[in-house]
Amino acid sequence: MNQLSKSRSPYLLQHAQNPVHWQMWNNETLQKAKQENKPILVSIGYSACHWCHVMEHESFENEDVAKAMNENFICIKVDREERPDVDAIYMEAVQMMGVSGGWPLNVFLTSDAKPFWGGTYFPAKEWIDIVEQIGKTYKNKRNEVEESANKVTKVLSISTLERYNLKDVSDFDDSILAKAFQSLEKKFDTEFGGIGEAPKFPMPSYYLFLLRYYDYLDKNNQDQNITNPTKNKILSQIHLTLNKMDQGGIYDQIGGGFARYSVDKEWFAPHFEKMLYDNAQLLSLYAEAYTITEDKVQKHVYKEIIEQTTEFLTRELQDKNGGFYAALDADSEGKEGKFYTWTIDEIEQVFTNHTFSTSINQEEDLQLFKKYYSITAIGNWQSPHATEGANILYRNNTDEEFAQENNIELNNLKCKVKEWQNYLLEIRKTKVSPSLDDKILTSWNALLIKGFCNSYSSLNDKKYLNLALQTAEFIEKNLFDKQNTKNNKLKLHHTFKDGTAEIDGFLEDYALLIESYIALYQVCFDEKWLLRADELTKYVFTNFYDKEEKLFYFTNQNESEKLVAQKKELFDNVISSSNSVMATNLYFLGILLENNLYKETSKEMLSKVASLIAAEPRHVSNWASLFTYFLTPTPEIAIVGEKYQEVLQEISSFYIPNKVIVATKSEEEGQKSSLPLLEMRPVMNNQTTIYVCKNKMCQLPVNSVEEALKQI
Repeated sequence: MNQLSKSRSPYLLQHAQNPVHWQMWNNETLQKAKQENKPILVSIGYSACHWCHVMEHESFENEDVAKAMNENFICIKVDREERPDVDAIYMEAVQMMGVSGGWPLNVFLTSDAKPFWGGTYFPAKEWIDIVEQIGKTYKNKRNEVEESANKVTKVLSISTLERYNLKDVSDFDDSILAKAFQSLEKKFDTEFGGIGEAPKFPMPSYYLFLLRYYDYLDKNNQDQNITNPTKNKILSQIHLTLNKMDQGGIYDQIGGGFARYSVDKEWFAPHFEKMLYDNAQLLSLYAEAYTITEDKVQKHVYKEIIEQTTEFLTRELQDKNGGFYAALDADSEGKEGKFYTWTIDEIEQVFTNHTFSTSINQEEDLQLFKKYYSITAIGNWQSPHATEGANILYRNNTDEEFAQENNIELNNLKCKVKEWQNYLLEIRKTKVSPSLDDKILTSWNALLIKGFCNSYSSLNDKKYLNLALQTAEFIEKNLFDKQNTKNNKLKLHHTFKDGTAEIDGFLEDYALLIESYIALYQVCFDEKWLLRADELTKYVFTNFYDKEEKLFYFTNQNESEKLVAQKKELFDNVISSSNSVMATNLYFLGILLENNLYKETSKEMLSKVASLIAAEPRHVSNWASLFTYFLTPTPEIAIVGEKYQEVLQEISSFYIPNKVIVATKSEEEGQKSSLPLLEMRPVMNNQTTIYVCKNKMCQLPVNSVEEALKQI
């Protein structure tokens, strides 16, 4: 066992028995490198990463390779999900060297942790040559290596604003949004959905921006009788994308939930790891798509996806105390996707050994099943690390199309599919499960709280609200530094496992938790969540804010260890950047709490990246969503009266993404409230009353949602 046996990280523990003398990333290890004047090899990955497992098996378990690594370097393993700050710095360094980023990430550092060379996956023979060559170079050409490392580190230390020459944009103009849409439209795959080529990632923030741009066009179309072609293109592409995704192999057709990405443009063959952050954000996206569509068939599809994905999350990722684990591995039994794929023999055995209640003829049902899920005798998917003859279950058609093509009554088909899914799920439980990364991350759980809130708003099913509250209470109980919270410091931890919270919270933890609490208040109206969001925001200003650049650092500047560069996360990726989330939080909190500082800071932050929205919307898609809010007055909706929850649900059935809502049961409670939007809000006509304001200008109170919607 090496030093990783002392870790709680499932990823690091996977490497605890490697012959490589792995160390953990900490001050003690970094000091050891300095004392021994030895270069560092830092290898970064995560537990669900398929190619991380491949490199471990080929290289890190190999005695000869390990010997070369141990002789030449202090070897450090890092779980990127535990230390996104370390990962971000060295990923950027490798990309500066002209290497496409990815994991495993292997970077060579000087003894003072400055990067000078790196890459991603290497086969064993190539890797041992690299290790030995770089070891010799470090010894024989130390000055040149140090000089190169200093240059890289100097560039890493340049602020994002300076590096990209970002200038403040003072005038926000909707022509920027039009150009952003045109840029995205050029990348639309109008056959299979999505934006861009393979590999395809879900990227929810792209489509959430497009939905907000659609809403902006809808509200600013002066002549409602004229059909806006851009609006049609937006909705068409979103529906195409979401339908193709949930029909594809990227979606678990048996157990629900989405894999991390598809290796092809058809969404057919996924990398099978299932990440909490993807599924959390896709709940939000499918919920918004459910709300905006008026097509009943489409609504039913989206509702099923939300329900099945939630079932997957609670069945396979939920901790008994209410939090949610990080991920499920791509591999099981040493094979990629074995848990999720089926051979023809396995399928035929199912239909031979089990009689389905919906079946009249088992052989006919077997043929129908194979056609429905695109099963072939030789397997529909080949991979060097997969089971021979493997079939990925996927669908080429909607249920309506399939039923029509196969002359089967639609309801009968749906009953069959449900029974097939339930039985195969039971069969699958007998297989060896993929490894579970059972650490609980604050930031990813916060994304899920918001996903549950959005699902509750759209579907009006209280189980989603209960799950959101349960997850929030778990974070409150387990992920705040109890000692510091007593001192009102509100210090968050990033990760929780085995009853222990550790690692200082990053900006992503605070920003996403604040976002989730803002959403949670607006579905349950317990003011403690909004006040908690405000407290956390003040903590973030104190500990993360750069007054000169008017942006937030990724790490706590008063408490966290100092790395070779202090970074600000500006660009949106699979998860929106922590600065764009924080800017959006400040926008909505500024309105909800009538805090001008918050709203002004939000605008200052947005002004720094506004110039990129037109040219590079894929890198600033969440910023682009915020941009739409500044162009259209935000409806401030106050509901007062006994039926406030019923009114909320009726309003929520309409797509109004930039609204804020406050509510209370009675005028008396409103007077006791700390929220300014509830002050002086009497019940009118002895009925639940709705107040609609915009830009601090209020309209007459009304007693029906129909009247309120006209005002909105």
